[in-house]
Amino acid sequence: MQRLACGGVFVFIGADAETAWLPDAITRDERGYVRTGDAVTRSGRWQQQRDPYLLETSVPGIFACGDVRSGPVKRVAAAVGEGSMAIAFVHQFLAHATETQNA
Repeated sequence: MQRLACGGVFVFIGADAETAWLPDAITRDERGYVRTGDAVTRSGRWQQQRDPYLLETSVPGIFACGDVRSGPVKRVAAAVGEGSMAIAFVHQFLAHATETQNA
């Protein structure tokens, strides 16, 4: 064991998406990261009348956040913030689904 004086520590767990277990219906980029929001629309895999929410995958109502998403900054703080945003999007998705059913 060796002790080193330092001003901070950066934890780097991995740089691979590890998304092979996801169904093919969830669109991923060439490196395996999940496409969400506008990236899903650009991929041509969005079939709904509305635009996808920022964190919504190519499967309506399925959201992705943090390191698994294509493109965003891969940092813990960003993932935590996106996680809380995902909850808000789930509520919006459910409200929209309820309105559509009742129409």
